[in-house]
Amino acid sequence: MVNGKYIIGITGGIGSGKSYVSNILRQRFNIPVYDCDAEAKRLTATDEEIRQKLIQLVGPEIFDGHELVRKRLADYLFADPEHASRVNAIIHPAVLRDFEEWARGILSPRGEVWKGAVGLESAILFESGFNAHVDKVLFVDAPEDVRLRRAMQRDTATEAQIRARMKMQQPELHRKQADYIIDNSSNDDTRLLEQLEKIVHSSNLNHLS
Repeated sequence: MVNGKYIIGITGGIGSGKSYVSNILRQRFNIPVYDCDAEAKRLTATDEEIRQKLIQLVGPEIFDGHELVRKRLADYLFADPEHASRVNAIIHPAVLRDFEEWARGILSPRGEVWKGAVGLESAILFESGFNAHVDKVLFVDAPEDVRLRRAMQRDTATEAQIRARMKMQQPELHRKQADYIIDNSSNDDTRLLEQLEKIVHSSNLNHLS
């Protein structure tokens, strides 16, 4: 918890629909959700401490002015498996601090300090260690072929590219570690809402928000 706020970790494999579920939690259940992927990109481009540490690690060429050169970062990451751990050790603590500041600063529609539940969406919730900072984990699930199709359409990537990214994940393990599992195998919003409503009400999250 952060200042008494109940935190739901939202995760799942590539193409599972994590962001879609997060949007439903925001819009239908009034639960604010922090998007770790989007905020990590923002912080990597704007946080001076991250900037200096990445320059020390990779070299000044990783930035073009104040803009992160993502291809050079990718080249560094793929050059050695250990490199990802070094970059993550710089970025993950900054993201966690930013999330905690965000959670503390949320205000209710009436301008009061938010006392309800909040979400933390992360594709690498367990790998980053963020799962240790949430109260419950919600895993968004879908069959591999469905996730593959969605990811290819969303990212305009090839099947080989998406499968390579899938191999880096461990959805079976993370599914077992989750407190709640959402079946997002179809495009049936009614069924998805029913599952989320059951979780929100059974956990009294509606009363927190």
